[in-house]
Amino acid sequence: MISRSVDTCPYCGLSHPGSFLKSNPLIKGTTTSGILRLLLMINVGMFILAVLLDFQPSMMSISPFGFLSPSSRSLLVLGATGSYPLFELHHWWSLVAASFLHGSFLHILFNMVALYQIGPMVGQEFGTGRMILIYLFSGIGGFLLSAIMGVTLTIGASAAVCGLIGAMLYYGKHRGGTYGRAVFSQIGGWALGLALFGFIVPGINNWGHGGGMAAGFLLAMILGYKERTRETVYHKLFAVCCMIGCALILCWSSFNGLLYLLATR
Repeated sequence: MISRSVDTCPYCGLSHPGSFLKSNPLIKGTTTSGILRLLLMINVGMFILAVLLDFQPSMMSISPFGFLSPSSRSLLVLGATGSYPLFELHHWWSLVAASFLHGSFLHILFNMVALYQIGPMVGQEFGTGRMILIYLFSGIGGFLLSAIMGVTLTIGASAAVCGLIGAMLYYGKHRGGTYGRAVFSQIGGWALGLALFGFIVPGINNWGHGGGMAAGFLLAMILGYKERTRETVYHKLFAVCCMIGCALILCWSSFNGLLYLLATR
């Protein structure tokens, strides 16, 4: 609505608000709800692909932990990460792809519910661009730490979701006040619940959870939140670039899956 000839927005003070770099469908279209829906669709799509690549009757197990559980072979082909894929196969792209793979129907259900519970809060307090950066890089940080600590094979959006939890813990602690304490208390409950769940249920990547949470906390500290630092067009541009990079990696992952499917026919 602002002409490109205007040097400063009369409403918000943004410099050169009519610039194409600041006003284009790609930048304006990245709303929090839209990004969360996109993440949900990508995760579901990759889960379906993982199941179909190496479908076996045992995947229809009545056990909630085994129902629609993709094989280790299909997950490895699509980008499961860990010490083996990273340090033996040199699949560094798996640090990104693994955040979009899940080991069972219950696994993806829990992670997507958590994402939809916490994601809107992060988007509201940090902005959509910074939420994307925190999500993607927290997943990378959590998986990298777990690989260094010897976790052989790991997948799931939980490291990235834990990054959102870490970001909100920083926000609540740093902001303070009644609202900040309430946020810290609420998100702290999530963090405590995840910690207890990780120690009770076998096979949980606690290093990934802890690394993702620490990465989210540090990223929130560096990037700042809305009340402290306004989200800039550079945050959004960097987020868009990261999304494009992530899309290319997932295309490569899917291509690997197609090659695997053709080779096993």
